[in-house]
Amino acid sequence: MSACVPTRATDPSDSHHTSRSHPSHSPPPTPPRRFRVAGADVSASIAVFLIALPLSLGIALATGAPLQAGLVAAAVGGIVAGRLGGCPLQVSGPAAGLTVVTADLIHRYGWRTTCAITVLAGVVQLGLGCLRVARSALAVSPAIVHGMLAGIGVTIAVAQVHIVLGGTPQSSVLDNLRALPAQLAHLQPAAVSVSVLTLTLLLLWPRLPGWAGHLLRRIPAALVAVAGATTVASLTGLAVPKVDLPSWRSHALAGLPEGPVLGLVAAVLTTTLVCSVQSLLGAVAVDKLAAGRPDLMAASTDPDRSPRVGRSELDRELLGQGAANIVSGSLGGLPVAGVAVRSSANVRAGAVSRNSTMLHGVLVVIAALLMVPVLEFIPLASLAALVMAVGIQMVSLHHIRTVTRHREVLVYALTTLGVVVFGVLEGVSLGIAVAVGVALHRLTRTRITHCEREGVHHVHVRGQLTFLAVPRLSRALHLVPQGADAVVELDGSFMDHAAYESLQDWQKTHTARGGSVELTGRRPGTRIAELSDADHCRCRPWTAWRNHQCERPYTAQPTGHAGASGERGAAQAPGAPRESSGHELARGISAFQRNTAPIVRGELARLAREGQRPDQLFLTCADSRLVTSMITSSGPGDLFVVRNVGNLVPLPGEESGDDSVAAAIEYAVDVLKVRSITVCGHSGCGAMQALLAAEPGDARSPLKRWLRHGLPSLERMADGSRPRARLAGRAPADAVEQLCLTNVVQQLEHLSAHDSVARALREGELELHGMYFHVGEAQAYLLTGAAGDGLFDHVEAAADLSA
Repeated sequence: MSACVPTRATDPSDSHHTSRSHPSHSPPPTPPRRFRVAGADVSASIAVFLIALPLSLGIALATGAPLQAGLVAAAVGGIVAGRLGGCPLQVSGPAAGLTVVTADLIHRYGWRTTCAITVLAGVVQLGLGCLRVARSALAVSPAIVHGMLAGIGVTIAVAQVHIVLGGTPQSSVLDNLRALPAQLAHLQPAAVSVSVLTLTLLLLWPRLPGWAGHLLRRIPAALVAVAGATTVASLTGLAVPKVDLPSWRSHALAGLPEGPVLGLVAAVLTTTLVCSVQSLLGAVAVDKLAAGRPDLMAASTDPDRSPRVGRSELDRELLGQGAANIVSGSLGGLPVAGVAVRSSANVRAGAVSRNSTMLHGVLVVIAALLMVPVLEFIPLASLAALVMAVGIQMVSLHHIRTVTRHREVLVYALTTLGVVVFGVLEGVSLGIAVAVGVALHRLTRTRITHCEREGVHHVHVRGQLTFLAVPRLSRALHLVPQGADAVVELDGSFMDHAAYESLQDWQKTHTARGGSVELTGRRPGTRIAELSDADHCRCRPWTAWRNHQCERPYTAQPTGHAGASGERGAAQAPGAPRESSGHELARGISAFQRNTAPIVRGELARLAREGQRPDQLFLTCADSRLVTSMITSSGPGDLFVVRNVGNLVPLPGEESGDDSVAAAIEYAVDVLKVRSITVCGHSGCGAMQALLAAEPGDARSPLKRWLRHGLPSLERMADGSRPRARLAGRAPADAVEQLCLTNVVQQLEHLSAHDSVARALREGELELHGMYFHVGEAQAYLLTGAAGDGLFDHVEAAADLSA
């Protein structure tokens, strides 16, 4: 039984070359590879091109640059950044996030100097890439990044409203707002009609119902909106300003930068910052999108298929973006950055390599040279409406909910306001300053309360206990009368030396005068054990999952049991009666109400209002060691979980079916509209052990009757004509693990036989995933090969979930 990672197949034709000798330090020569473009890359490049063409013109219009500059940036971003960048599937080009910066530079310095600033920003990006500082850029708080994008989106939308109404935008947001009443009084009906038609098509096209709508939605909404508005304007003869593409012979290239040195330096740094952060965050987002496509994650031995797409190389991506900006600026193009809309369209359209990005750039070049007469029919109001919609979408409600949940609304709001009022660099600087201030405030904020309940004085310390909180701690402790019973609860993760000594001195003094002190703590890192020899807390970050209770350290009593119950039993005194399960349950609920409920109450209240909207159905074993929320890092509302003995999916049918599992599958797919279903097996599964040990025809008990649904897995493992399921990197440890792996593959086939699942798979609305969790190693494996291959690979290597 072979269970190794697939290796490259050996070509029999190479056998006659084995006699050739090579130097010991040199690898054997490899045959030259032929350049191939996969069909998936061709179709994806066309989809991206159809989105990029109108957006590039619209962004150029919004910045006040020559319209050809948007096409130049789109072509250079696709070809140069696509070839040299470290994120193969990310599409680069003129980005809406750079509109405000570029428009301000053109207003201040003119177009040729703006091109020179773009070149210098590319040089700085090359330097940063060589210094390998790309990952440090991700240390910027997401609230600042989202606030910056929201501020840019507001600025874009307000400026484009004037063009939508048939006027001309001003140079700043405040000026645009002040001029808006006069613009409304003198609006142009033709421009408004074209804009309304564009926005209507843009909004309704993705919502077309039925199978026909499913087919039509493959055409990008941006293309449909602009093409529809252009057709109507041409047929009705509306007198509206249209795209004017002058001859390429008069296209302005970069010139020597002219202006104050400090101003130019600030402009270069601003352009570098926005381009780099947007491109790096875009690369991380593309990694997450690619992780949802198993065909991208699987290594292939077929030379006709594209190579495996791995995690993005952020430093290389920064180098590719820098090279693209140098070329784009030199050729008179807009600044280049990774673009989220086009990148997500590229991944979802089925791209498998960087060839799709490069080919889309080639298509832009062809369009810029051969389609000028067609492009000049496009009304400017239609492009303005398209860019205004993009700007509005940059103010994401999802991001607002996220920063609200993490209590970073202040950082988000002030960054957005700073970008709108002052500018991008000033707004980001303000956001960083506010984020640092909020972090310091949280570090020094400590709440200390004192109360008396039933004759016991409780001192509750919530937050980090540092020397700054020692005076307040001392005042609270001195409220405890001499000789009284006291409980000090430390609800924090850090205690410095000054606070430790103050608490220890008070404890010794209080106990010497006849009082008692009980020190408790739930947070990791609270060093209660050093304060008293009688009170110890052995809590760790995962103890809430283990239902751990803090116990006094007694000598472990030998038992014959393993697992979590053995660990809890080791903390009992020899011969002492075990704590009842009801008391353990009550203590666990009490800990939840005290520590966890205040944190999750807001999120659970939202879920109670809106109802559950899980993204995936997770079908796994009922084994108590499998904690789905822990191994998937999920929270309330994320997973619709079905558990049974052996993670079995009975085949549909009157005799062999099981209504409980089938009902859960139907409800998840048809009602909840989940987008993926995962079947998760695990090591040491008792159901698989029972299957291997079962006698033929022995199905008298309910458990044995249930396990008959696993017999196809047993038959599949014994079938020598089928490839065996295997792990990457090592062979299955024994027959039980081999059956556990085979069972996951078999249950995926059973899952596909259910009508609701089969229908959703045909319509492309559902994905199936196989997963194997090794309990002892705490290692997750995903089924990365086809079902027939049955290869389970490490999640870190297969899905690149870490950024």
